[in-house]
Parts: sequence; structure tokens; C-alpha cells
Amino acid sequence: MLHLCLVLSLILGGGLAWASEDAIAAPEAPEAGAAPVSVYVIPVTEAIDSPNLFILRRGLKEAIANEVDLVVLDMDTPGGRVDICLEMMEMLDRFEGMTATYVNEDAISAGSFIAAATESIYFSPRGKMGASAVIQGTGQDVPETARQKVESYLRANIRVMSAAYPYRAEVIRAMLDADYELKIGEDVIKPPGELLTLTAAEAMKPYGDPPEPLLGAGIYESVEALLEDRFGAEGYMIESFEVTYSEVWAKWMQGFAPALMGLGMLLLFIEFKTPGWGIFGIGGIALIVLFFISQNIAGLAGNEVIALFLLGLLLVLVELLLLPGIIVAGLVGSLLMVGSLLWAMVDYWPGGQTDFSFDLLVSPLMNLTYGLAIALAGGLVLSRFLKGSFVERALVLGDAVSGASGGEDRSKAAEVVGAIGVVCKPLHPVGVIEIEGERYAARCEVGSLDAGARVRVLEVSDFNVIVEAAEG
Repeated sequence: MLHLCLVLSLILGGGLAWASEDAIAAPEAPEAGAAPVSVYVIPVTEAIDSPNLFILRRGLKEAIANEVDLVVLDMDTPGGRVDICLEMMEMLDRFEGMTATYVNEDAISAGSFIAAATESIYFSPRGKMGASAVIQGTGQDVPETARQKVESYLRANIRVMSAAYPYRAEVIRAMLDADYELKIGEDVIKPPGELLTLTAAEAMKPYGDPPEPLLGAGIYESVEALLEDRFGAEGYMIESFEVTYSEVWAKWMQGFAPALMGLGMLLLFIEFKTPGWGIFGIGGIALIVLFFISQNIAGLAGNEVIALFLLGLLLVLVELLLLPGIIVAGLVGSLLMVGSLLWAMVDYWPGGQTDFSFDLLVSPLMNLTYGLAIALAGGLVLSRFLKGSFVERALVLGDAVSGASGGEDRSKAAEVVGAIGVVCKPLHPVGVIEIEGERYAARCEVGSLDAGARVRVLEVSDFNVIVEAAEG
């Protein structure tokens, strides 16, 4: 059953586009000597929800990028969320090649509308399609006014998408509207008072003059049997997509994407301000990687955004560890890291199908803002409630540049230039030194120094003091 979930916003947001009349022919076998037809088989199984959306988006983008000839939806679904259904229908319209649905075994409710958005509908011998009334996610009836709005919107789209098919618009309406009577000539296929659900044989029954199948384009035991009949045993190459556990995990992770991003940035920030490299850096990178994985599984981010983020991270590390004070490397690296996070959430389609506009960035910018807010709030909370802890000392750079843990002004920090100190935590090349009872984050100018070594302060930077080995 179609769930009334965000559908009113979709109604107000605009309509869908559908296959034109000159693009509805059933797939034809290739000519002799021609290259085999490339086919992507994308499963649409279980309830229509985010995992199905993710796998369809990923499959269609790959099909467009690889110039695939035919996309077949291998469908067995009891229905699901109407907003996901409509988004999947919009995605199908982006693919310029042939599209078909193989009903194996059920295309119920939302599934029937997704199937109707493809050019051809095939059935397994056990296939069934229909029962598409709109209900709420709780299973209760939708209030009358809301139901009328939703059904009116869906029927309008059905008329648009089915203009080139003899009976499809009437059949889909009969699946949606219990009060509608489906009658062709003298044959009453569905009387008022019930919803239409068709078996494979009923979908293939011919009506009219000349006779035309009611809805289906053929009955086959399997997708492979369908393709072999249409193209011949050697006439096609097939690639199947599977809905794996990763798609299910992605559905969960998608809801926490800003949190993964924000917590990852917070841990990296702590790591950057802590001598050496440790658990904060590993944890931050792990969370950022999970964020990128969630976007990749959702059909959004590719591997290039991960490479961009790592390049930015490398530049920041160069700024902090090797060339402190030059600013350019750290600034460019930070911009690359933030830009890659934003890019990972943009729904980019290959083949010149994406019109870049501000609307395309609205949702990613909101998520990025949420992530930055989580990182900032997390830092403030840690420093506020963990006073005196190692976390606070990691977050606060005052000791590194002020010359005293009491937070005196930077002018006193300049007084330590030339002073002799002792290494408390090894400098590889960043660590901690002690001068007259005060500790400072420090960086060794050349090489590394072990704990206990004597050092001389050469200068004070924004992040730490620069030291060299001292004799004696």
C-alpha cells in the first residue's frame, strides 16, 4: 500500500516526466554482427524504502555512465513509501535507454506505479500487480481530503505517462481507485467497489479491435528467459545488482550522516591540536570514512571525493608538522576537506543530466552546517564539562603559545625564545617540552628527540614552539 509520507510536499513541488511515445517499443534483438545488448538488472525487493532508492540510483548512474542499452527492474515488492516511489519514478526518467519491469512475483501498491513508469511490463507465471490504494504508514485510511489530493496527483501522472499505451492509464487507475469501473467494450474487468489486482494471465489477456494485451508485454519464467527470447542466447550481456546489507546499513547511516561528519571533524580537530598521532586521529578518519561510505552506498559520492578529502588532510598535516606558519597549505587543505564533504552529498548524474544550481546544494549545505555545528558544540561541551582533563588540554592551545598555563598574553611566550628546556614527550617531530615548570607543545626543527633530551627554543609559532637540540 502507498504510504502517505511527505507526499503533499511532493504534490506542491512539481510533477514528473515520462517516456515519450516514440520510446515505448519493446526491446528488439540486435542485427546480425551487432554488439550484444548491454543489460543492467536492478532488484526492487521487499518494502519500497531507502535501500531500494539507493540501489536504483547507483544502478541507473552506472548505466548512464556506461551507456547501457536496457535496464530491467526485477520486482517483488508489497509496496511502501509514496515519496520514495515518486523519487524512483523520476530517476527512471533520467535514463535515456530502454526500461522494463519483470514482475517476480509481486508489484503491489507503490510497486505498480514504479512498474508503470517503465516502457514494458513483463510477468513471471506467478506475477501479480495492483492493489494501489493510498493509506497511511500505520495502515489506517487517509483522511478524505488528503486522499483525494494524492489520488488526483497520481492519476494526472498516470495519464501523462500512459498516453501512448492503449489501456495502461485505465488499468492503473482501477488499481488505485476502488470506485472506478474498468470497462473495455462490453467487458467489465473491474466493477466499482473493489481494487484491481491482475495476475500474469489477466494482464496478457487481449481486448479491443485490433486486440491488445491489457497491460503485460509477455510472460517468462525468469529474466534470463525474457532476455534470451528478446535478443537471442548470445545477443545480450547482463550485469545484476544486489541489495546487500550495506544498503540496509546505508539507510541507517544516512540519517546520521551530519553526525558522522561532525564527530569526525571534532576528533580530527582534537588530534591536530595534540602532539603526535593517536586515537583521536584514527577515530576521526574512521567516522569520516563511514560518512563517505554511507554517501557512496546511497548512490551519491564516488571514490574521487575520498581522494580529495585525503589530499586536503595531507596538506593540513604538512602545515602542522612540516611547514608551520606558511598558512597556504593549511588553508587549501581545509577548503579541500570541507569541499569534499559537501561534494559527497550532491546528487550528481552523469551524461550532462545535472544542471548545477543553488537548489542542488541546499540540502548538502544544510547537512554540512549541521555537521560543523556538531563539531563546534562538541568542542565547547568537552571543554566546559571536562575541565582540567586531557581532552581540554588537547583542545586548548593556550599553553603552547602563552608561556604559562594560566593563559597570560602572548608577549610572555616570546620570552621563552632562547630558553633551555627538557623533552617530556618525544618530539617525532611534535611533542611536549618543559621550561621552568611550564609545559609547551613543541616541534623539533630537524629530526626527532627522545624524552629527557635538552632543547633550545628557536621561535614561537601559532601552534607550538620550535626547538632544536641543546648541547650539554
